[in-house]
Amino acid sequence: MLKDTNVKIQENLDRLVKSFQKVLYEDDTIFLENMKDKNLAGDDISKYQFWEWTQGVGLYGLWKLFEQTKNQEYLNILLKYYKERIETGLPSKNINTCAPMLALSYVAEHTENEEFLKLCQEWAEWIMTGLPKTKEGGFQHITSDTLNEQELWDDTLVMTVLFLANYGRITNNKTYIEEAKYQFLIHIKYLTDKNTGLWYHGWTFNGNHNFTKALWGRGNCWATIAIPEFLNMIPCETSFRKFLTAALTFQIEGLAKYQEENGMWHTLIDDSDSYVETSATCGFAYGILRSVHLGLVDKSYEACALKALEPVLGYITEDGIVNQVSYGTAMGRDTKQFYKDIEIKSMPYGQALAILFLMETQVAK
Repeated sequence: MLKDTNVKIQENLDRLVKSFQKVLYEDDTIFLENMKDKNLAGDDISKYQFWEWTQGVGLYGLWKLFEQTKNQEYLNILLKYYKERIETGLPSKNINTCAPMLALSYVAEHTENEEFLKLCQEWAEWIMTGLPKTKEGGFQHITSDTLNEQELWDDTLVMTVLFLANYGRITNNKTYIEEAKYQFLIHIKYLTDKNTGLWYHGWTFNGNHNFTKALWGRGNCWATIAIPEFLNMIPCETSFRKFLTAALTFQIEGLAKYQEENGMWHTLIDDSDSYVETSATCGFAYGILRSVHLGLVDKSYEACALKALEPVLGYITEDGIVNQVSYGTAMGRDTKQFYKDIEIKSMPYGQALAILFLMETQVAK
């Protein structure tokens, strides 16, 4: 049975990679239409087509696959993508367009490509000096179409902070690393729900509140992923490591409580009337497994993560498309119903998070 499961996982990983290569170059017509009216930088919107957070998460998944398997095919996909995008010209810098830089920083380090390294330096320095900051020095979640003035979002940790930390590690830039550490602290301070350990989608210093207090699924999974990735990336002093690990454990305890019997999580984690959602489920399962494998949380949580395996595999089609994925989600500012109404749509990050989860199931085997 275990052998059959491993074969099934590998077959699905192969499908996901092939599918991701296609969706990596597909137009997101909804996003592009929105950008016609709301492009903050006034750039040629074609530059944003294939360089956004939706691609960035997937590129990181491909890097992790290459790192684990040493399969040159995965590295070649990354090299082709980055060379094409640089030749075309990159869009303006914001939180979400920083997302592809994380995988690029690893590729730059591995290949010692000077052009890639120079680009990483440029974007890291912009994060430090050009990115708008909130009160208390948080990274304002400015996107391609919205300023989100004085707002902290949980997405920021994966989209921007991990890149800054990794490039700080590569260049031994302690200023970058310390800034990344601070961003984890301020996001934990303002986004953690003290009752459940789960994370609110956002916080605004304009009024000092957590909007609708939504415990949104995919937003939470960015935290579940970011904390173990960061602690594995950066050697941290005992007190900081202890603080982040405690926050992670608190969140995972909440996730275990709200997991459905079938292994999935809802798009609003604590609301069983909201639909179950695959990208968040994959993110939670990956983050939990990763945390177990790194020794950050108790091994008993492994069963919680693996419980999601069968339903996730069931949502992957023969063509490698991941179904039951919610579309890109802005801040719900009025009611929690906003999250329930988000369209279900195949997106690159669906494949990406499924790749990360399925890949991590093989680590302990």
